[in-house]
Amino acid sequence: MGVFYTGKGDKGKSYVGKKSVSKTCLEVEALGQLDEFNSMLGVLKSGKISKNLKDTLHYVQENLFTIQSHVANIMLGETFKVPEFKDVKVKEVEKIIDEIEKKLPPLKKFVISGINQTSAWLDMLRAKSRNVERSVLRIEKIDKLSPEIRQYLNRLSSLFFALARREAGNKKENNPSYK
Repeated sequence: MGVFYTGKGDKGKSYVGKKSVSKTCLEVEALGQLDEFNSMLGVLKSGKISKNLKDTLHYVQENLFTIQSHVANIMLGETFKVPEFKDVKVKEVEKIIDEIEKKLPPLKKFVISGINQTSAWLDMLRAKSRNVERSVLRIEKIDKLSPEIRQYLNRLSSLFFALARREAGNKKENNPSYK
């Protein structure tokens, strides 16, 4: 055994610090969803995208790590000091969404993802962000999580929707025909 594996989790337990928790507990599920989401952001960020989009994705990644620390702290009975998560983070995301919305015509129908790879990735991240939000909201002591974190997680699907539409550019996106 080394650094990359310990074998401690072979019996369905995760170890966070010195605390043993079931791998199926709601906080571990939320942490896993947040981790997966963060990794997916990294995949898109590693591609050929604009510096502006890379910066936005990195900003979200940093915030997800802070959110993970809050979820872990709840799971551990609030045993350590976590970084603050201020409403300025929510406002920053809203500002990005508002700026994009001013430049795009309003949508009146759903769009079918896949006009280009970047836009499709952003649509996938939008859908994933909803899963992440739901998994975090399921944790038993959700009232211990700041309203700003809950608001931020709620805004992420709107952020990724707006980013996807921006990245679609001037191309006409298809709408579902429902046939």
